[in-house]
Amino acid sequence: MAADWLGSLVSINCGETLGMYQGEVSAVDQASQTISLRQPFHNGIKCPVPEVTFSAMDIKELKILEIPGSSAGGQPDSSSSGHSGRSARAAGVPSSAPMAVPRKGELRTQEGFNSPQQCSKSYGERHLDASQAKGFRRRHNSWSSSSRGQSQATPKKNGMKNGGPLKNKDDECFGDGMEDSLDTDFDFEGNLALFDKAAVFSQIETSERRNGARSRGTPNERTPSRYRHDENILEAEPIVYRQITVPQHGGKEYCTDSGLVVPSIPYELHKRLLSVAERHGLSLERRLEMAGVCASQMTLTLLGGPNRLTPKNVHQRPTVALLCGPHVQGAQGISCGRHLANHEVHVILFLPNFVKMLESITNELTLFGKTDGKQVSSVKDLPDTPVDLVINCLDCHENAFLRDQQWYRAAVDWANQNRAPVLSIDPPMSAQEQAVDAKWSLSLGLPLPLAEGAGRLYLCDIGIPRQVFHEVGINYHSPFGCKFVIPLHST
Repeated sequence: MAADWLGSLVSINCGETLGMYQGEVSAVDQASQTISLRQPFHNGIKCPVPEVTFSAMDIKELKILEIPGSSAGGQPDSSSSGHSGRSARAAGVPSSAPMAVPRKGELRTQEGFNSPQQCSKSYGERHLDASQAKGFRRRHNSWSSSSRGQSQATPKKNGMKNGGPLKNKDDECFGDGMEDSLDTDFDFEGNLALFDKAAVFSQIETSERRNGARSRGTPNERTPSRYRHDENILEAEPIVYRQITVPQHGGKEYCTDSGLVVPSIPYELHKRLLSVAERHGLSLERRLEMAGVCASQMTLTLLGGPNRLTPKNVHQRPTVALLCGPHVQGAQGISCGRHLANHEVHVILFLPNFVKMLESITNELTLFGKTDGKQVSSVKDLPDTPVDLVINCLDCHENAFLRDQQWYRAAVDWANQNRAPVLSIDPPMSAQEQAVDAKWSLSLGLPLPLAEGAGRLYLCDIGIPRQVFHEVGINYHSPFGCKFVIPLHST
């Protein structure tokens, strides 16, 4: 008789502790008073095991949801409507599990139930426990579809089906033939409970502390593990890069835009550096050419660069007044003027007449004379109106007696009275030697400790090799990068 219950779909209530189970009866053992369900669902969620066995002591209530071979109408057959017949004990179902069977809209126990075929599918669906998940209803529908006969009537569309209310349209369309993976609802609370955030974060911090990922400073310092949203975790002080060290410090330090420290050197060390470079092949003529190119590039940028110096803008050529003295600094200025004149800049070169001049100045004047630049020897020939830029090359590092001459004082007065900005090329160190206040100053190789009147300082690369720096005791790494002229900032 126990075989009559095999394949039935039942719902078992095991109390508040164990909960509700639903599934298909796979075995009923009368001797041990147990019943087994295959493909069980626990509280609407599919169980991970394929079969569950219940003892009669654990069952509080047992309801039949579907019996194989039941009639299509969903009501008990007329032949099985009587109360006499097999009981739950005779069928092998534990006596402590009351059965729910339909009779005219009311529940009856299994005691006095004649046959398991009396249990209606439609009644079991109508009286399904409200706590069951929707996914189980769909799974139950897919099970029940296999037990229907081919001659089963199509559900009516008048709002009633098998004597009960019409199911949801989603159940009608998608209730049968769904895959098992879509039937089980995702358990968010259960999966979140598996993730112990406190333990995981503690493990991460322990691993980072062991590997030294967050260690900064001395080992005795304790690094905070967390920061507020308004706290700055970066270093408060900028990183200082010292890649240039000198044997004799000039008293000032500068830094580039990238933070590289460039120390100043005294004039004696600078003079020795140029002398060693000239001995190794960097002659004065080559040095003058490099200084002229770098100074002209900086001047072209100050004049407006490509915004002003274009081939189509010949009617607004910028004007530059170049003030030079009879020394090496003056020769550097003449070289700069030649490159500016080649780039369509109107250059006016001031150089006083001397009976005897340096060979370097004579050579530079010869080349400058081949350009469209204008050379004057008197301050009176300089323009009365402001020019675009004044390049000052009047001062030198050694010949201080030139500052007492009349032409020098006249040129200084003209430069100070003109409203044009001033660029000084290779100016001297002391403030007394800088008679003209400059807006920009350009140093060669390494800077000298210039006074405040020198304006903003720039540094140009004149091609001194690294081993030449090392020969005079300077540990040198080029601060120029991809440029030949870079700005320097006072520290």
